[in-house]
Formats: sequence, C-alpha cells, structure tokens
Amino acid sequence: MKQLFEFFPILLFFIAFKIYDIYVATAVVIAATIIQVAYAWFKHRKVETMQWITLGLILVMGGATLYLQDEQFIKWKLSIIEWLFGTAFLGSQFIGKKPFIEKMLSGNLTLPALVWRRLNTLWGCFFISVGFINLYVMYNYNTNDWVTFKTFGVPVLMVVFILLQMVFLYKYIPDTEE
Repeated sequence: MKQLFEFFPILLFFIAFKIYDIYVATAVVIAATIIQVAYAWFKHRKVETMQWITLGLILVMGGATLYLQDEQFIKWKLSIIEWLFGTAFLGSQFIGKKPFIEKMLSGNLTLPALVWRRLNTLWGCFFISVGFINLYVMYNYNTNDWVTFKTFGVPVLMVVFILLQMVFLYKYIPDTEE
C-alpha cells in the first residue's frame, strides 16, 4: 500500500499530462506531493528525509518549469533524485557502520558484510544509471515518450532490477524445510 501511495503523484502527473499538458501536469504533481507529505505528517507525525528532498526538488524544479514555461526543469528532476539516491547509497559504504541497503533489509535478510557492500554498490549504480537513462530519453525523445518512460519505464526498470537481485540473493535465503 505504501508503494501505491508513493506512486500517487506520478500517476496523477501522467493523467494530467494526457488530458492537458506538461504544465498542468507539473502543477498537479506539485499539489499531489504537498498533499502526500502533509498526509504523512498528520498520520505519522514524521516525514521521511527522501520525501522532504523530493518535495523540495518538485517545488524548485516544478516551480521553475511553471514560472519559466520550460519543461526541461521538471524533466531534470528525475535525474537529480536518482543521482541523490545513488550517491547516498554509495556514500553510505564510507559513512556509518552499515550501508543503506543493509539498514533497510537486515531485519529480513542475513548476509555477509561483503555481500551487503556489493548489493549496496549495485543499488547505487542502478540509481545513477537511471538518472543517465532519463537524460537520454529526455534529449532523444518527445515529451510524451518521456512522460511514459517516467511513469512506467522507471518502475519497470526497478522491478527488473529487484528480480535480478532476488536471483543474486537466492543462495542466501535460508531453507525453511530444514
């Protein structure tokens, strides 16, 4: 349910773009993200750091898109977010006791330290790669194709990447029959 809630502003962006244009869609995603963060605050009295960063970027890049009537700003937001994620994952290997992926998954999975570092590196590289793929799409395809990529292509890339991770991690999952 949480993933669906996180996808809510992107889906509204897609719908608004299909009905209107990139500028209405940008205004819709700004409003939806504000509502999403406000809901998280009122429900949990806490907003995750990445939600704050996403809100800040959507306000700055979306605001610039609307004010300057230049769609490049909203398109760049995806790359910036992905690069921040990637940098955070890669940097976490040098700061703190555990890499991000271990902090996120260690309650569900036990892995050797070297495997956690490799997994974390893969995630960091994945996010950085998606940022560059976004640049490729935004500069080589039209806005309609970019919106489709942002809405559906990025989540598909994520699912494929997670499935590949599962294959990689399969040998570390304990056999419950023993």
